[in-house]
Amino acid sequence: MSLAELVAGIIVVALNAYALLGGADFGGGVWDLLARGPRRERQRQLIAEAIGPVWEANHVWLILAIVLLFTCFPPAFARLGTLLHIPLSLVLIGIVLRGSAFTFWRYGGGAGGGHGSETERHWGVVFAIASLITPLLLGTTVGSIASGALGEGGRGKGEGFFQVYVGPWLTPFALSVGVFALIAFAFLAAVYLTLEAQERELQEDFRRRALGAGVALFFAALAALLLSQRWAPRVREALIFAPWAVPLHLLTAATAVTALAALWRRRWRVARVAAATQVSLILWGWALAQYPYVLPPDLPVEAAAAPAVTLRLVLAALALGALVLLPSLYYLLRIFKSRQPSEVP
Repeated sequence: MSLAELVAGIIVVALNAYALLGGADFGGGVWDLLARGPRRERQRQLIAEAIGPVWEANHVWLILAIVLLFTCFPPAFARLGTLLHIPLSLVLIGIVLRGSAFTFWRYGGGAGGGHGSETERHWGVVFAIASLITPLLLGTTVGSIASGALGEGGRGKGEGFFQVYVGPWLTPFALSVGVFALIAFAFLAAVYLTLEAQERELQEDFRRRALGAGVALFFAALAALLLSQRWAPRVREALIFAPWAVPLHLLTAATAVTALAALWRRRWRVARVAAATQVSLILWGWALAQYPYVLPPDLPVEAAAAPAVTLRLVLAALALGALVLLPSLYYLLRIFKSRQPSEVP
């Protein structure tokens, strides 16, 4: 394994961590928006309590991935930042709006603070809508990368503004990946919240949501696979015919069935592990399918990499940073997430 491949692998690890942690936070916002019934305020309270201690820290993984891409693969960063500046700018705005709205909503008294003013309820709506749109755009960005629409020397297909800066990400396949990402994050959030909940009624509420999202995730994956035949043939071919494809699909299917079965039997911890593994396998399947390219079809990992001395220094800095980051994150989660649920099968 070369230095460039090692750094690329670390970027995927960071994206994996962000999907499992930050993605679940987005999913919580989706369920906040869809909260219904007599327990809707208690559902929102649970979501706010689950997200509150960790939502800022979870963004460290996205920041890490962006910094590594900028430092170690500058041509890929430049191409992404140019051709996908519209969805990426909207993602940034969505993250800022979501974080600001959550702060005003949660700590302004709207989520359990006892005030519940109209202004605070408006902040809650902004938080929920931003949580809905941002993962959709993130997934759409991934879909445009996987489809190879950013190739041809860094230019989109065509010469007009729409063809260059809108066309690559506004395709049926890219949008289907966006919907898939949104459902996956909602699925993770619902599964996690079954373990966070202290009341059986809330556990049952999110159990039903998790089961529904798990089924919807299957159909979203099927739709993306079917659309990939036209819009992302190279990735589709790898996902079907590569030597690792069958084992990966079997493992993913096994974890998906395990997650749904565990939810059905109310085995919350097993469901959480299985759901997280399922989403991780899907993400790594995408990474393997487009290997050895950072941006298919014409920007390989080695060609896009910075000089070897830069990669060595970055890896050394990562090793030193991990000595601080990982214990700090563990300490944070240990403090705020060590509370035992009311029922642990």
